[in-house]
Amino acid sequence: MSTIRHRIQPSTQSRHDTMPARRHAAVWLIGLFTALLLMNSPPLLAAPPLIAHQLNVEIDPAAGRIAVTDQMRLPETQNQWTVLLHRGLNPQIIDGTATLTPSTSFGHLVAYRLTLHTPEAVTLRYSGQIQHALEHIDAHLGRTHQHSLGTIAPEGVFLDGSSGWYPRIPETYQQFTLNIQLPVGWSAVAQGAGTTDPTTGQSQWSESQPQDDLYLMAGRFQVYRQRAAGLAAEAQVYLREPDAALAERYLTATLELLAFYSDLIGPYPFAKFALVENFWESGYGMPSFTVLGPQVMRLPFIVQTAYPHEILHNWWGNSVYIDYESGNWSEGLTNYLADYWFMERSGRGSEGRRDLLKSFADYVRQARDFPLTQFKQRHGTASQAIGYNKGAMVFHMLRRELGDEHFIQSLRQFYADHRFRAAHYADLRRAFETVSGRDLQSFFATWIERSGAPQLALADIQTQRTASGYRISGRIQQTQITPPYPLTLPLVIDLESAAPHRELITMTEREHSFDLALSTQPKRLQLDPEFEVFRALAPGELPVTLSNLFGAEQGWILIPAAAPEPLRSGYQHLAERWQTGHRGWQIREDRAFDQLPSDRPVWLLGWENQHFATFADHAADFTVTPTAQSHTLKFNRLNTPPFNSATDSLVLTRWFDHTAVAWMGTHVADALPALARKLPHYGQYSYLNFSGAEATNQLKGQWPSGESALSVRLEP
Repeated sequence: MSTIRHRIQPSTQSRHDTMPARRHAAVWLIGLFTALLLMNSPPLLAAPPLIAHQLNVEIDPAAGRIAVTDQMRLPETQNQWTVLLHRGLNPQIIDGTATLTPSTSFGHLVAYRLTLHTPEAVTLRYSGQIQHALEHIDAHLGRTHQHSLGTIAPEGVFLDGSSGWYPRIPETYQQFTLNIQLPVGWSAVAQGAGTTDPTTGQSQWSESQPQDDLYLMAGRFQVYRQRAAGLAAEAQVYLREPDAALAERYLTATLELLAFYSDLIGPYPFAKFALVENFWESGYGMPSFTVLGPQVMRLPFIVQTAYPHEILHNWWGNSVYIDYESGNWSEGLTNYLADYWFMERSGRGSEGRRDLLKSFADYVRQARDFPLTQFKQRHGTASQAIGYNKGAMVFHMLRRELGDEHFIQSLRQFYADHRFRAAHYADLRRAFETVSGRDLQSFFATWIERSGAPQLALADIQTQRTASGYRISGRIQQTQITPPYPLTLPLVIDLESAAPHRELITMTEREHSFDLALSTQPKRLQLDPEFEVFRALAPGELPVTLSNLFGAEQGWILIPAAAPEPLRSGYQHLAERWQTGHRGWQIREDRAFDQLPSDRPVWLLGWENQHFATFADHAADFTVTPTAQSHTLKFNRLNTPPFNSATDSLVLTRWFDHTAVAWMGTHVADALPALARKLPHYGQYSYLNFSGAEATNQLKGQWPSGESALSVRLEP
């Protein structure tokens, strides 16, 4: 591990997000950690020093106050340390021969110089108020996230290292025992093993394995627990209101996932995994627990989609730590083994890989692109498409290159070698090379250190009859302006009366010619039809989805002037909510345009929208027919349940003059607030149907792809 990692990356880096809301890292805090490089005297070490904390904590949520006594045992390798604490805590040394001197302050943190005169433990006592209001962070159209630097409030407690609640020493790991006293009825949660008793307000937690940060959450929780035979860890759920059915769903999923990943990678590294309900909408992952907002955790798909991602982070990121200086490998690997892995296990691997490539196409503009070595954390949809989705595709290509057995064995070796240590891409490469016996320098240089994506094309595809059968020839081209990528490309030829013929084409130059002999008449040639290679999607491979609009930097939202109240005002409020922080999107009435705009993406709102008829005219995927009192909808290439225009809210997309256009219509005005909140979470879909005022999803999917430019129908 490089010790720079902890100095330049604040503690929020060890939180991992469940929903698309990455914990915001304050710019001033990065500056603080960088400045501390000059304040700490020790040389760079192979592993960070380990600090042992014995913390006794009293918290008064009503007053927002905390009082702490911390006995710290520090390594004898040095006698001066930089200690960070929240301003206003006024720390004092009450035991041990040492001095504590304020040196500088950054925002809400104060840096102190701790000088030890003898090597024994030193005990600090401090108290004060920690209360920071929630900030709203704009992600993309329709998506804002809440963030706090840390707070103690009547609603709950949320504290981590960046809040300055404990004496944080940059460039160190922590082990701890933690005794917390709260009001009666309250419980506290931290990483590691522990107990909590709301009848007394007392909680105790401890962790002996090195931790890169300490977390403390508290609230008036209803606690649920469950164990499974053969699994050492306990599943726990902390809810703000009793809900046995919800708790059971998460407890069952937790035990299943812990067993699955323990078998796949190695033993689960903690004594528990807990779901903790937050008092604002969030999606954070800490060692041995995750903190979800009340609405997020009740979304029906979270337990099957984002929840496995958070549990898996306890192997990647929360026990094998990330050396951020060399790039965050954890998000791509976690995305691959959780979000994508379960799609593949359900028979939807090709769809999952296309979604990964589509996100890159939708959100990454050339000016935003960067290599994986520069990905530190998600700070928007473009960085997510690179760090999470390109990263996942790179691990998929590595798995194809080495085979399943070597791939899994390499991950197990990597985990065993680096538990509770920081690792970087070079460590991953070393594990894969050791297990497989392969030299992977070129692979890692191409896909980890280089930005961009190859663009592929087919040229001069010809089929000839021969005395022994058929010959098919042609050229594969890389058409991007950057130098060619070394590629291993699947070439699939559908045959008249036999199973498809498959070839793996190794391509290192800008153009590669092929000439294949076949005994059976070929019908169609396809290049990478299952999306096995990270690349730019070709024309015909990109179905329009909501992400084409939510990922756009500018566009129109057109309100139906003829809609009756309260529908019209409901559409207006929805548009304004989506537009917040994204002034490239403009809100207009539909009558402001004589024709449907085609210069940028467009959201059309309302059955009454005067451009709806143009939108629906000659659509390839659907037909909408007005009747006397409503509309009938037919999906042209899909079998779907019937649609009730009186009670359902419908969302459709299409390409219009090569521009993405989405339309949403409803006759249920009360559904619009829920739709405003929910639709930005459905970016991967082309069509959606919701029922009732609560906007319960009934239908979702992507339009079938068109004919790919990398697919050629053959005639001998």
